[in-house]
Amino acid sequence: MASSNKPTYHRRLFSWLLTYSWLTVLCFAAFQYHRERRFKAEELNIRLQSLNESLLEAIGESDTVLHFGRLPAIEGLRISIIDLGGRVIYDNSLDSLPRNNHLTRKEIVQAVENGSGYTLRRHSESTGETYFYSAHKAGNRIVRTAVPYSVSLRVLLRADYGFLWFMIGMTSLMSLLGYFATRRVGLHISRLNRFAEKAERGERIFDTEPFPHDELGDISNHIVRLYAQLQQAVADRDREHRQALHAEQEKIRIKKQLTNNINHELKTPVAAIQACLETLMTHKELPPQKRDEFIARCLADSERLKNLLADVSLITRMDDGGTAIAKTPVDVRDIVAEACDDLAWAAEEKGVEIVNAVSEPLPVMGNAALLSSVFHNLIDNALAYSGCRRIEIRVLASDDRTVSLSVADDGCGVAEEHLPHLFERFYRVDKGRSRRAGGTGLGLSIVKNAVLWHGGDISVENRREGGLAFYLTLKK
Repeated sequence: MASSNKPTYHRRLFSWLLTYSWLTVLCFAAFQYHRERRFKAEELNIRLQSLNESLLEAIGESDTVLHFGRLPAIEGLRISIIDLGGRVIYDNSLDSLPRNNHLTRKEIVQAVENGSGYTLRRHSESTGETYFYSAHKAGNRIVRTAVPYSVSLRVLLRADYGFLWFMIGMTSLMSLLGYFATRRVGLHISRLNRFAEKAERGERIFDTEPFPHDELGDISNHIVRLYAQLQQAVADRDREHRQALHAEQEKIRIKKQLTNNINHELKTPVAAIQACLETLMTHKELPPQKRDEFIARCLADSERLKNLLADVSLITRMDDGGTAIAKTPVDVRDIVAEACDDLAWAAEEKGVEIVNAVSEPLPVMGNAALLSSVFHNLIDNALAYSGCRRIEIRVLASDDRTVSLSVADDGCGVAEEHLPHLFERFYRVDKGRSRRAGGTGLGLSIVKNAVLWHGGDISVENRREGGLAFYLTLKK
């Protein structure tokens, strides 16, 4: 993470912009100042050069300016005539001519090389003053005029500072606008920086505040949305992985529980069969009536064992995903009618009336054997344990997508604490009575798994008028 003492990106960007702007202004001001001073110096030089040319024409071959006539009214004007050897042969401001060679003077060098030249400011060794010099060469002579570098001349040569104040004002205005522009960009960058820090730590991003609608803002919004989508995808993947792991663990737990329950359930009929057979083998003198009783017990327990193995096989196939179970178009009305017909004899023996109120066709995509086991188990469960006098199957609702039915009896019902567990495997409200009735303890579990396999749902509740009611919905 960046140090808290480090300036923000906005401040650094604004500082760079401010420095660049003012450096540009200063460079331009310096360039313009020297350019204007040079322009004014050249303008003064032109005036003096015009005077120099006039002097050269007037003096001719003379070494003085006596024939020039009246000199211009320029205060402190100094006129010198210098030969090509650098010797001063005339100077109107000196009583005695200087002996030093003037060929090294800047204005003299330029005049010798180019015909004319000037020096903006130089101290005179002869007079001790500072002059502006302008020299012009014609023939073998150089005429040099000079004016004192006085206050008035400095004012004349001074650059106009109006443009400088204008540039300062414009730069100040641009700096103010630059502050707000860089502040906007800085806010973008700061928000992106905070987003990057959160992303690096793997935090969830709940940034509902959108970036401004510009290019950088659009890029930032895209990045945030992509990261949020990536987070959601990772979260969904992890959730699905946890669900799959939980489902796998639950399947393993249920299989272990089923195995333990099967072992427990198998012990009773196997032990009963073994006891009956040992008795028959040991006591061969048993009367025929007693022997038939033991054989009937063995037959009943073997039937129970067969039913248990069949139920276990069916529920195991559904637990494994039902991939081997095919779906075909079936009519629930026909399946209900078949189940009622199959169990009519058992109902007649117990004095129970089965009322089939399913009269309209109910086509669904499903497995006829599983649906048949649903209604067989529900009717058989009511006949075996409810003590009812009437069982009714009816259609509650039917549309293009689902069909809802109920299987209800008018028996004794079930205590409320048992209702949430009725669909659990091997759960018995009355264990002794269930075993005596020949139940395997898997009937209602098969019902629920079969309904779920068909994409439906099932529930159970006690009726106010007495008895149990099962409500199931199947997808068409």
